[in-house]
Amino acid sequence: MQDKLKLLLAALLVVAGIAGFYLVPEGQGFLRAIAFVAGLLAAGVVMWLSTPGRAFVGYAQESVVEAKKVVWPTRKEATQMTGLVFLFVLVLALFMWIVDSGLSWLFYDILLGRG
Repeated sequence: MQDKLKLLLAALLVVAGIAGFYLVPEGQGFLRAIAFVAGLLAAGVVMWLSTPGRAFVGYAQESVVEAKKVVWPTRKEATQMTGLVFLFVLVLALFMWIVDSGLSWLFYDILLGRG
């Protein structure tokens, strides 16, 4: 129950930051930004103090570790794969055009005689 209240408080702090942004006059852009960022930071602190917030931070840290393990393709490999995709799309478009033209010829010229 305590964690639910902390999450609710964090959501209310985000809403308060947004409200503070809109309540400050437009001419004071820096103060508007400060109000919004302060609301987000306060919500972040409250989230950090909750169990789901700490679990999310742990998950995010594990995600960064896993992303560092990814072997990204070289520029040459990426270019080759992109070329293959374009070639496949071109061949498929040509095939579909041939099938469409053939069926159009068959139905309109041969069967219906509207040539």
